[in-house]
Amino acid sequence: MNINADFSQRVVVHSQQQPWLASPMPGVDRRPLDRVGNEVARATTIVRYAPGSEFSPHVHTGGEEFIVLEGVFQDQHGDFPAGSYVRNPPQSSHKPGSDEGCVIFVKLWQFNPDDRLQVNISARADDITPSSEFTAPATGVVSKVLYRDEYEAVSVYELAPDSVLELEASKGLEALVLAGEMSEGNDTLEKHSWLRLPVGSQFKAKTGKTGARVWIKTEHLPFADEQIARVQNAK
Repeated sequence: MNINADFSQRVVVHSQQQPWLASPMPGVDRRPLDRVGNEVARATTIVRYAPGSEFSPHVHTGGEEFIVLEGVFQDQHGDFPAGSYVRNPPQSSHKPGSDEGCVIFVKLWQFNPDDRLQVNISARADDITPSSEFTAPATGVVSKVLYRDEYEAVSVYELAPDSVLELEASKGLEALVLAGEMSEGNDTLEKHSWLRLPVGSQFKAKTGKTGARVWIKTEHLPFADEQIARVQNAK
């Protein structure tokens, strides 16, 4: 199954306008954003757990990265409320579910295969602090680095009303609007809209009266073909 699988193209998905699709596990539904593969796939997805639903225990051979958008996600390691950013590296295992229900943004098979670092860090608005990692003046913008290595950089940004954020995206960029609204290029991105820019891009976002909070990943798209090859070899 291929969904938005041409990584040389700019892609925007307004996920809240998409239907929920049933997963193999009852009570767990999905909105795919991009995907290469079937049930074993390099995938980026919005996932909804109904109250009391859960997945069977499983190993994340290619790693799993997620941010909790709504509710409380749970596994044997603990409870992860909205705003939690979690990385379960390759070869980690868990039994995920949610007593009260939750919605998460999740990426599978997009890790350096040697990564073994477990991460659980807050991306909530009150935990975001000033940053100086911008390519242009960014008055009204603060950020927090969630994860960074030689393969990728992941941060959350808080953009004040009527502000501008410019980022160099020569190795690609993905953005998910966590709250508020912003424009980028000719697109208006609302809550849970997802943007992917190809290698060789420039990112310039503007907010209006509401401002926005945005999850952003950079540096990673040159490794997409390697990740897809690992998925294919794992089948």
